[in-house]
Amino acid sequence: MFKKIMKSYDYSLIIVYALLCLFGVVMVYSASMVVSVTKYELPSDYFYQRQLLYVLVGFVAFCLAAVFPYKAFKFNKVLVPILILTVGSLFAVQLIGANASANNAQSWISLGGGFKIQPSEFAKLSIIIYLSVVYAKKQAYINDFNKGVAPPIAILIFICTLVIIQPDLGTATIIFAIGCSVILCSGVNIKTLFKLIGLAVVFAVLFSPMIWLKKDDILTEEKLGRIDAYFDPFLDPLDNGLQLINSYFAIGNGGIQGVGLGESIQKLGYLPEPHTDFIMAIISEELGLLGVSFVILGIGYIVLKGIYIGMKSKDPFATMLAVGISSMIGIQTFINLGGVSGLIPITGVPLPFISFGGSSLIVLSLSMGLLVNVSMFAKYEEKYKEDKSQKNSSSKIRQNGYSINA
Repeated sequence: MFKKIMKSYDYSLIIVYALLCLFGVVMVYSASMVVSVTKYELPSDYFYQRQLLYVLVGFVAFCLAAVFPYKAFKFNKVLVPILILTVGSLFAVQLIGANASANNAQSWISLGGGFKIQPSEFAKLSIIIYLSVVYAKKQAYINDFNKGVAPPIAILIFICTLVIIQPDLGTATIIFAIGCSVILCSGVNIKTLFKLIGLAVVFAVLFSPMIWLKKDDILTEEKLGRIDAYFDPFLDPLDNGLQLINSYFAIGNGGIQGVGLGESIQKLGYLPEPHTDFIMAIISEELGLLGVSFVILGIGYIVLKGIYIGMKSKDPFATMLAVGISSMIGIQTFINLGGVSGLIPITGVPLPFISFGGSSLIVLSLSMGLLVNVSMFAKYEEKYKEDKSQKNSSSKIRQNGYSINA
């Protein structure tokens, strides 16, 4: 059985995940070695050492998620503590997270020693697990709007609200979009989808007063400046448009092959925080189109393979879990690359597996472990049932043959 389980793992996903993480460590070191000294007055390898630690912790989390049976999440003894920890940590941000705030958003809880945790990142995976479990149990009456679809959405809205009041409208929007992707593959029909759209409109109307009251916190000068920079970054090239303009310079300077690993010019104080949200600009400058293609193809493979695993699985819970995880990675990648290229306003979303950040990388590692776990169980059960059915068929043929001869 152990050999069958090991053969059932999708090693292509594991290899791509590992390569992206290792590539991210290298690029974090290259992008941060100057800014860590000049801006933060830290050793040149400070962010590299941190990212390497996050990768190791993330790999442990990946292994645990890969061997822990995903079906166990269906039990309330596992699901309820996850929800309690998620909601409790989001509340804790408001109580003890003020000393770990950034950009007017109290999204982190300081753990001491320079380490911080961002509960809203873990909320993304929690909402995927919760919605997948609940809608899998409601398959018999999934199109009953009041009984089947609506109740879990209340939890989704509640968690999004807790993130909004941090205030972090961008992450709340991502969580809501991830939730919508799970709902879309839950088996609901067109009529129910239109009802959900109507409910979304009502939700927007009801919560608009709260957003208006918190508008000074949510729509800060910096965020409004990002919107202005999206339309024309050259109107304010020394402030609001600084990041996007230097991102353009980095992308244009890289060309096909890049200027060489470690040879970026824009990371020398021109591009703020080059190791986080705009790390793709540094990749483009140093490694050119080849480096960018490696990242996009790697992440694209994970997203498409995850959707394929979900479509192939016969378990509704596994389908929604795989599609939800794939959607999370795909949505974050689109938002990050859209901001770096000027396709959409800058939102501060990290590039999956590549950007510096502990919470994001650990959550992504857990998610990849779950995806690999779902793939393994689907392949194992399919192969095991086929072998078993073939043995039963052979046994029946032998028995029938003996009876005929007799």
